[in-house]
Formats: sequence, C-alpha cells, structure tokens
Amino acid sequence: MENNATISLPILFLVVFSLFVSSKSFSQRGFYTPLNLDTVHFSLQDFGRMWTFDDVPVERFEEKYNFSPNEDWLEHVQKSALQFGGGCSASFVSANGLIMTNHHCGRNQLHLVQKEGENLLRDGFYSESLKEERKIPGLYVDQLQFIVDVTDSIKSAIAKGKTDNEKVELEKKGISRVAANFSEETGLLCKVVKLYYGGKYSLYGYKRYKDIRLVMSPDFQIAATGWDWDNFTYPRYELDFAFYRAYDENGEPVKVNNYFKWSKSGAGEGEPIFVVGRPGRTSRIFSLAELNYLKNKLYKNILIGFNEIYNVYFELFEKHPERESELLNKVMGWGNARKSYAGRLAALHNKYIMKKKSDFEQNLKKLVHADSLLNKKYSHVWDAISLVVKELEKTADEYYVFSLRRFPQNEYLKIAHKLIKYEEQLKLPEDEREIKYKADSLEQTLNKIYPGKTDSEFTNLLLKAQVNILNNILPKSMPFLKKMLNGETGNKAVKYMLEKSSLTTKQKFNELVKSSPDEILNSDDPFIYYLQYSKKRLKEITKSRTDAINTLNVQNQLLGEIIFAIYGKEIPPDASLTLRISDGVIKGYEYNGTVAPGKTTFYGLWDRYYSFGQKTYPWGLHERWKTPPKGLDLSTSVGFASMNDIVGGNSGSAIINKNAEVVGLVHDGNIESLAGYIIYLPEDNRTVATDSKGLIEALKYIYKTDRLVKELQNGKIVDK
Repeated sequence: MENNATISLPILFLVVFSLFVSSKSFSQRGFYTPLNLDTVHFSLQDFGRMWTFDDVPVERFEEKYNFSPNEDWLEHVQKSALQFGGGCSASFVSANGLIMTNHHCGRNQLHLVQKEGENLLRDGFYSESLKEERKIPGLYVDQLQFIVDVTDSIKSAIAKGKTDNEKVELEKKGISRVAANFSEETGLLCKVVKLYYGGKYSLYGYKRYKDIRLVMSPDFQIAATGWDWDNFTYPRYELDFAFYRAYDENGEPVKVNNYFKWSKSGAGEGEPIFVVGRPGRTSRIFSLAELNYLKNKLYKNILIGFNEIYNVYFELFEKHPERESELLNKVMGWGNARKSYAGRLAALHNKYIMKKKSDFEQNLKKLVHADSLLNKKYSHVWDAISLVVKELEKTADEYYVFSLRRFPQNEYLKIAHKLIKYEEQLKLPEDEREIKYKADSLEQTLNKIYPGKTDSEFTNLLLKAQVNILNNILPKSMPFLKKMLNGETGNKAVKYMLEKSSLTTKQKFNELVKSSPDEILNSDDPFIYYLQYSKKRLKEITKSRTDAINTLNVQNQLLGEIIFAIYGKEIPPDASLTLRISDGVIKGYEYNGTVAPGKTTFYGLWDRYYSFGQKTYPWGLHERWKTPPKGLDLSTSVGFASMNDIVGGNSGSAIINKNAEVVGLVHDGNIESLAGYIIYLPEDNRTVATDSKGLIEALKYIYKTDRLVKELQNGKIVDK
C-alpha cells in the first residue's frame, strides 16, 4: 500500500485493519450454506487482478507463487502482447511475426480474402507457404512500447476549470495535447489512458503493424463448439484459435525480438500462469448509486434491445439454412452481446454481490470521514453522484429508445430518413443546399430514395423487434407511443404501422412525394413521425444529459482519487481497453450442484456430438473431425478453466507460464465471470481457454499444418 502524505495515522490504522479483515474473507457463501447478509463483507479481491505493466505487484507474486518477475521479464512480456484490430487481444509467437489470437476475433473478415468456390468460415484456411498467406484489408495490430505517468500534466490542466463542463473540456484538451506531443516526439501512436477514473493518467505509446496476413484459421464448428449455447460456459471443448503474420513495409515477415515461445508440456493445475491481454472496461469502483442506474436503466434497456435483435437473426437462421454463412456471424455476435449483458444484470440483482459493494462503500466513507483533509475535499462525492444519477434516470429510457442507430434499421426507417433529408433540403434556398439536392440533381436524388428491392421478411421482423423495444421500455401511457402504435403490441402493432404508412410500396411513396415539404415533414406516417419526434426529443434532452454526465465524470474522478489515495496499488484500476497482466492458476469450481474439472479433454468433444444426436447445430463436427485420427490421444487436454481475471476484450490473450511460454489461449469466461464487470469473485469466476497441448495436437493430426507446427515449436520459420 502506498504511503500517501495526505492520510493521517488514524486512517492508516483503519486502512490496515480493513485490509486484514478483507484478506480473511475469501468466500462467504456456498451452495449448502444459507446466505446471511449480515456476515457478508467486502474483500480487496473483489477488485480483481488486472494489473497495469507499470504497477505489477511483484512482491505479491513472490509471496503467492514464489516467483518475482524482473524488469526484463515484464518488458519482454509487454512487448510480446498485441492489440488485435479494434477490439481483441493477440500476441507474437515467433521471431518472424507469427500472431496468435481467437478465431472469433477475425471470423468477420474471412470473406474479404475468400476466393471463388471457398467457404473459409465453414471449412477453414491454411497457407502451405509464405507466399500463400492472404492480406486482410484494414487489419492492424498494436504493440505497446512504453508507459509514462502524465497525471500532473492532465490534472493541472483540469484545475483551471471552474465548472464541471469546463473541467471536462480542459481534460479533453489536455489529453489531446499530451498525446500529440508524445506522438510527434516518438513517431509512435500515443494515447492517454485514464485510470481510477482520473485518479491517475498514463501515456501509452504503440507501434502499429498494418500489413497483417492470414496464416491459418480452423473450421467454424471447432472454433465455436456449442455455438451461442456454450458461449460463456464451462466445461467446454472448443479450439477457438487463428494465426496471422505481420509484414514490414518491404513485404517481408517482420522480425521481432519479443515473442512467446510454445510450452512443450502446457500448464499443470496449481501452477502460476498469467493472462496477458487487453480487457475492455469494468465498473468495479463505481458507487452504489451508479451501479443501481446500470441495473434499473442502462443494462436493462440494452439487454431488451440485444435480445430482440438476436431473435430476429435467429428466426431467419432457423428458417433459411441456405443462408447459414450469411447469418451465422449475426447470430453469434448478437448472442454473445445479449448473454454478456444478461450476466452483468444478474450480478447487479445478486444480493450477495451488492452487499459486498455496499460494505465497501460504507467502509470507504468511514475512512474519508475519519480524516479531516479527506473529509473536507471528498465527503460530498456520494451525495453528488446520487443527485446526478437521479437526473439521468429521468430521461434514460427515452434517450436509449431514440438513440438506437447502432442497431440495424428496418427498410422503412431508412426510406423515411432519406425522405426527411430530401424535404428539409427543398425548404432551403438553392444556394444553401448540398450538391445532390440542387435543382439539376433533384430528380436523380429522389429516384434513389426508394430501393428497387426490399427484404420484406427481414424488414418486418426488425420492425416487430423495434416495436417490442418501444413497448417494453417506454410507459404505455406516453402519447408518442399511442400515436405511433395505436396502443397495439407485437404483430398487431406491426400491422397497424404497415397499413398506415405511405412508405411500404413504391406506388404509395410516389403519391406521398407529390405533397409539399411541410406536409411530408409533419406527416403522421409512423416512420416519418418516429424520426421527427425522436430528433426533436433528443435535442431537448441531450444538453441536460451532457451536463449531467460531465458532472458524473468529475465526481467519479474524485471517487477514483479517494480510492487511489487510500488503497494505492492494492486495488488495480478498472479495465480501460489497455494491456494488463492477470495472475492465477488452473482450478475447477463448484457449479449447478456438481464440480467442473480444471481441464477438459478431447473425449468431451465427441461425447457432446453424439449426445446431441450428431446434429450440426450446435455441437456438430466438421467432416475432418467426425472420425478421430490415428495418433490423436483423446485424453489430451483441449481446454481449461483458470482463476485469472478477464473481461470482454481479453479474447485472444495468450496465457503464459513464468518462463513466458504459451500454455493457453483465452477465448472467454464462464457464466459466473460475467459478474466480473462489477466484481471479481475468486471462488467461481473463471477464465476459459484453449489448452496449448490440445491446440498443437489438433494442428498435427487434424489439420496437418507441418510448417506452422514447426514454427511454433522452434519459435521461428523453419526451412524445409
């Protein structure tokens, strides 16, 4: 724990005492133990093990694992890890730029390099030689080179602001200035990372590799065995992996000094192992008030939306097996999203978890009130957060419903959006219009508004989903909803909208556009009305929400300062889309009244296949897997569960041993780990990974990728 000069001796005693108490409370619940909330207390373990590379708890590793990584080890591990594209993790696994990540991190891009007659998602891909490796357009990886503490610079900029809005704006400008200066000085891609919500600011400098080529991708069935049903579960029997290679400006494989070698024996249960990757975001130090806002508004609304869109794609998927390759990624992507938020929401409704969060907050308040300096500066924070959260709650439902632009839009809303833009432009003087709305282009622009062909089945399913979202989130008495849906729900509401709209056929559309711009813009056509009303309402509430969010950000920064001042490095900062190292061991756990093993074997893969009737969905096997090949030992471990701390964004992270050798590859966590967005519970939170032993055996006996196997085993390209 850091010795902060602003903390008095009495509060230091209280902190030390709370640390002692929390260290004794590993697990306060069990399947056979009635829950007594009076005995539930927070633990510092609740905040997890996602350590930044400039604050690795070396002493803790030494005490816990008898392993003390030095600076050279940490630098090597840091530079061996990669950020894969915009959202996943990866790592170098050979001196010649070979990259390992998850299949699901790159499966959406396979069609970009697919040749006629190929189905790379279904059948996989393997390059027999370097020249056959296929460049993925737009794909890049980033390698973290250095971390610099820039806290003083950013905070001095913020301190000049008088209002919350000014402080947030000055923070943005300060962050932009510092990042730009470091980028110019180093020639690297530099970003300022906000830790402890502003308790600390770090500058991260990245080297970017832009020429990334596909080396090997397995078939979808083995990479996602169990599909969305097995997603975020354990035991699991899938091999979710893929290999790429980084090339330099001259079109040659890059030569790197930092990469993870391949372990010959894998990891044993109880052996210290480390996940090195880029977790997305967590909310573990949020106040109770903000966690309740996530529960009652944000996460609830997001889950409603994700579930409805998932149902659209799953219904199409079941009806149209001939469109499997087109719809598969949609089903998996939305399925992953809805399960993720379902798990988060379940955690927020869990009495045990919320009692631990409450106990931490009450303890933190006591520590602040016990110190006169801290009390003067920070005692108002919790009340201020509660007030601003109440303001956000007032408009949360409307803001979510009217901001669904990230969701797929039905065809009629797309038409309405284009028509509104067209009519608004018509109302402007000729010289103020955009080029395609000037007189000589008007007819051509108008003719492009209505599509030549629409997928009515998909459009109507989407419309039903969006109707359900409206009805499940907005109050039934809302005048907007009554006018929009006539008080109907489900298919009846869809029927009402389609019958009332002038956008559902080209003929009706042509009649509508004969009207004046004002008549069209003020039309009671449900799709035009929806867009016009939502635009107006968003304009009304956005300013107040922006002010409230700025205030919340400022108060959260103060909350982060409190936690950092009192607990220092004892609590790692919330995940922030940046590189972390997480320690743990392979270990089973109790679930559903039974016990999950630490490791699973190939036997389970065929057991699932036959137990579920040899059907393609969801535990099917590709033809190459249906008959176990000679030489493949089915007792080989194919996957494992470990106590490492991860969240979304860690997909593709290497799991290494203390020799910096690959022993596994993260693909996700168990269902219990979804609570990890707000708390880490070591008794049942598990990372789920592909075992390095099973992966290499599959490459040898199933895929027969001799060139790739030799490169992994030797750490470099091996000439024939």
